[in-house]
Amino acid sequence: MMNTLTDCSNQARQLALQFRLGKNTQAALDMATMVNTLIVIFPSSQPQHIKLLQQILGQCLDCQQRQDWLALADYLEYELQELLQLCS
Repeated sequence: MMNTLTDCSNQARQLALQFRLGKNTQAALDMATMVNTLIVIFPSSQPQHIKLLQQILGQCLDCQQRQDWLALADYLEYELQELLQLCS
């Protein structure tokens, strides 16, 4: 069970690998769980971080709708990781 930003960060890395390996269906389901958890536990003290999270998640959704799994993996592995490190 994910309950910290570190847990979400680890899960995002695992999801990126699953998307790169073509395990899109299970990864998409697991990503929905991670995003829901992330939204609940994300620190709200810095509005610019919340805005950045919204932008990253929006880009992830766009990638998912286009079925661009490699770009989605990149967002999870790089962009989201950078943000989570800032907030930790």
